[in-house]
Formats: sequence, C-alpha cells, structure tokens
Amino acid sequence: MASRSTRYLILAIIIVGVFILLLLLLKNWQRQPSPVESPQTQSEQEKQSEPSVSETRTLDYLPKSENQQIIQHQFYTLSYVEKHEQAEWVAYELTGIEVEGVEERSDDFREDPMVLTGSASLDDYYRSGYDRGHLAPAGDMKFSEEAMSESFFMSNMSPQAPEFNRGIWRILEEQVRDWALENGKLYVVTGPVFYQRSKRIGKNRVSIPKAYYKVLLDYTEPEIKAIGFLFPNDGSEKDIYSFVVPIDSIEKVTNIDFFPALTEQEEVLLESKVNVSEWIAD
Repeated sequence: MASRSTRYLILAIIIVGVFILLLLLLKNWQRQPSPVESPQTQSEQEKQSEPSVSETRTLDYLPKSENQQIIQHQFYTLSYVEKHEQAEWVAYELTGIEVEGVEERSDDFREDPMVLTGSASLDDYYRSGYDRGHLAPAGDMKFSEEAMSESFFMSNMSPQAPEFNRGIWRILEEQVRDWALENGKLYVVTGPVFYQRSKRIGKNRVSIPKAYYKVLLDYTEPEIKAIGFLFPNDGSEKDIYSFVVPIDSIEKVTNIDFFPALTEQEEVLLESKVNVSEWIAD
C-alpha cells in the first residue's frame, strides 16, 4: 500500500493538472467571438480586405450596358453592337510606362475573329469619305507589338470625319497620354454616340456616329478624379476643354454606366460635376 506522503503527492499532481486544464479551456473560450459579436467582426474584416479604388484591377471597372457581346482582347475590352457594326465602348487601363513605348504603327487593319456576328470590314470604309478612326488609339498601344496589332482590329474602328479624326480628336488622344504620364495610370473608356436614323456606309451598313465621347478615371489616391468629353463628329478649332461635360450626361445619351464598381457616393462625386482645374497642371 502506498504511503500517506505518496498519496498526497499523487493528489497534488491531479489538482495541478486539473487547474492547468481549466486555464487552457478558459483561454480558448476567450478567443472565440460570441454569437452576437461574430457577424460584426466578420463584416469589419471583409470591409478591411476590400480593395480601394486605386487597388482594384482594371477588369473590375468595365462599363455596364444592355449589350451582351463583350469581347476581351489581351490589351483592351470592347462591347460590340451588331446593329451598328462597331463597338459602343472600348475600355482599358493606360499607364505612364506604356505611353513611353516605341513600337511603330503596324497598320494591319483586319476583321476581328472574336466578334461572333462578324465585324465590319476594310471594304466598308473604301471610298466612304470617312476615316477608320481608332477608339483605343494606336498611340496608346506602343508598348508592345501584340498591343499595337490588336488596336487594328476592325471592331476597334468607327467612321470618323477626317477633319475630326486628324484634328481635335488627335489632340485629345495626345493629352490623355500626357495625363497618364502625370498621374501614373488612367482608366479610359471611349466610344460613339448613335441616333436612330444614322447614315451608314459599306456592305455591312456601318453606322456613322453623330458624336464621340471619352471618359477618364484617375483612381490613384490621394486625388481620385474623373473627366468626360463629348465631341460632334466634325472638325473644330475650339479648345478640347470646350467639350468637357459631366459624365452623367454622357451616360444619359449612351445608356452606359461607365464605372459601376464605384460606390454610389463616389459616382455622385466624380460623375455629376465638371472640374477641369483638377486636370490642368499648374
């Protein structure tokens, strides 16, 4: 039979063991959120993990419209409208590094094989009196041979009056590249504005837009800003800033939501006002 001292030692060990076990259980219980606190804690964690506007990838900012033929090329995405045989919008991110590219124009105009209904062709523009106007400019795609070549898909073309395409529209495109350098990167959306009885050219009956828009979003903090331009499809001697309009007004005439991923507060702040001074360097 064990001695009294031995029994006391065994009892002491059991008591210490039970005490340690109780401490571990208590510590683990304190780590678990209560059923009431759990949803709030989870919500806060999700909110903290959500990317800011400046951290979100480009594809999260694709425009939204009723058209369903969305074509994602490697360097830009477009929404092709068969009725008009051209894109209603072309969207991409333009960085300052990309602007500094030196790739030469390829001029390899060709039909877009990704357009399920068939894109417009070169013959549609032949002797029409209209330029094959880029929506995503070749000048924005100088950073690689592949990007430059993609910019010459006919799905990226729209009938532009020569005096418009080679005049004020070209000036705006050059200014956009300067802004990309100044701001680091921009999100660019470009497209035509149609009307019901648009004139048409070519065998595929390509609609001639009455106007063109370009919408820019600088989503790099700390100064997030946006600006919209709306030009008639005609030449002009006016300054490009004469054609700045609220982005809301462009959305109304195109039925396109340009930045659906923005919060409602951000959309109101960026799309309902015109503040040219934010874009003009001092």
